[in-house]
Amino acid sequence: MKMAYLQSVGRASWFTRLDFRPKLLLMAVVTGLAFLWESPALGWLLAASVIAACLAAGVKADYLRRVVTLMFPFYLFIIVTQGFFAGPLIAARTGKTAAELTLLFRFPATWGWLGGAGMSWEGVLYALNIIAKTLTMTLVIPLAVFTTDVNTLIVGLVKAGLPYKLAFIFSSTLRFFPLLFEEIHTIIEAQRLRGLAFERMNPLKRARVYATIVVPLILGALVKSQTLEIVLQSKAFSGSADRTYLHETRLGAGDYVLVVFLILLLIGALVAYFGWGVGRFGGPL
Repeated sequence: MKMAYLQSVGRASWFTRLDFRPKLLLMAVVTGLAFLWESPALGWLLAASVIAACLAAGVKADYLRRVVTLMFPFYLFIIVTQGFFAGPLIAARTGKTAAELTLLFRFPATWGWLGGAGMSWEGVLYALNIIAKTLTMTLVIPLAVFTTDVNTLIVGLVKAGLPYKLAFIFSSTLRFFPLLFEEIHTIIEAQRLRGLAFERMNPLKRARVYATIVVPLILGALVKSQTLEIVLQSKAFSGSADRTYLHETRLGAGDYVLVVFLILLLIGALVAYFGWGVGRFGGPL
């Protein structure tokens, strides 16, 4: 079981050399645009841009595929619910009545409580926009976090104005995730050595076995957290930001280029949205 993907990418790139502060701005701007744009076309353009940036920055394609696979049932649920029941919401957005929506199909009236219900093309488009939003906001975080060393990340957070204690807690959480997954892997391997064959179990029984991992996992996490507390106390950790840092970060030319681009993108998107309706559902684009 590989743990490194939780903290870093497999190779260095131009994006990994950037300071974390422009990456924080990137997360804020991309998330803001994902919330702002209701157009499926612009929503999926933004999602595709984030996916392309992840691949270019070195985020593993296997990780992206795993995220999409885990979220796929949720995406299907969104398409079904919005396709059938988003009529009033779409009417409020576009001014169309229920009769003016483009129906893809309708259940026969004799089908009980499903009778007469229909899925509209506008509802499917609205669902696709929601999927693009969730995909964008899910992948923009690893784009910024996975491409930043934890030591550099904590310095960038402090320089961005975050209290040092909160930055330390965040970085410690990132360090704890690989340890927890390694603990899970160790427990499972120990059970395999005792003759427990996970491959031969049905999904229900396998879920019950995995549930038994929770208790030793929690106990192990508590032991590690107590050890960390003792280490911090022995080193007189105060949480003050007035200290020296082994790793220093400075904004370079690439950082300023990214900041200027993001600010111009945000301003242009806001002007186009409120001035010409670009990005609205049912708008010009």
